[in-house]
Amino acid sequence: MGSGKSTVGELLAARLGVAFRDTDADIVAAEGREISDIFVDEGEAHFRALERAAVAAAVAAHTGVLALGGGSVLDDGTRELLGGLPVVYLSMEAEEAARRVGLNQARPLLAVNPRRQWRELMDARRHLYTEVARAVVATDDRTPAEVADAVLDALELKTATPGETTPDPRQEKQ
Repeated sequence: MGSGKSTVGELLAARLGVAFRDTDADIVAAEGREISDIFVDEGEAHFRALERAAVAAAVAAHTGVLALGGGSVLDDGTRELLGGLPVVYLSMEAEEAARRVGLNQARPLLAVNPRRQWRELMDARRHLYTEVARAVVATDDRTPAEVADAVLDALELKTATPGETTPDPRQEKQ
């Protein structure tokens, strides 16, 4: 959370000439309420079920740039679904996360002692992020445009010229 998935994803999509989609936004639109409200009203398990379904639907139907919620990788089936896809883990250090996320955001998993909670989440998730990622791109002290450039370089992708789209990355040969 706070790594810039949506901002960088939108930049990448524009540069590649493809559509952008964010599974957290899909969940909010489908449920008609914020993720923090889903956590409070229904609990984390319910949210994770919604997240799992949203990711599966997006991976099946979307051929552009896709941003996934930070907890998506907790599900074995989701990690399996992401296998072979050009997944990028946008990493950052705790100090950068605290600066970006702040303490006033509606982040249900960071409600108490946000810095410690963030470190604990990352300790539990980092190996899962790297398991599914084809590339890891550090976001610390970089602008979204610099991160987007680094992602393009890491995946060896070229940007689209006006009117051109890039091929569906799910069709790449491994």
